[in-house]
Amino acid sequence: MEGLNVQRLKKALDYLESKQRELKKEHQNDTRSIESLIKYLKKDMLEQFQLSDYHPEIKPELKNTEFFISNVKNILEKNF
Repeated sequence: MEGLNVQRLKKALDYLESKQRELKKEHQNDTRSIESLIKYLKKDMLEQFQLSDYHPEIKPELKNTEFFISNVKNILEKNF
């Protein structure tokens, strides 16, 4: 992955983390739009940055956002 893509991945990860925090705060309200956005972000990051090349178990665990965020952080630390 090139330097520019690493920076884009970091920004995408930051945005995903912010939406995850927002989802946790809004537990009483209707969160379907935030959940949909988070789901889209994870799929987009997985495909756009080919994250399964760096961590083969990331795709089967796509439903767990906390696990996904942790794995992306690990990918960044180990490879870049």
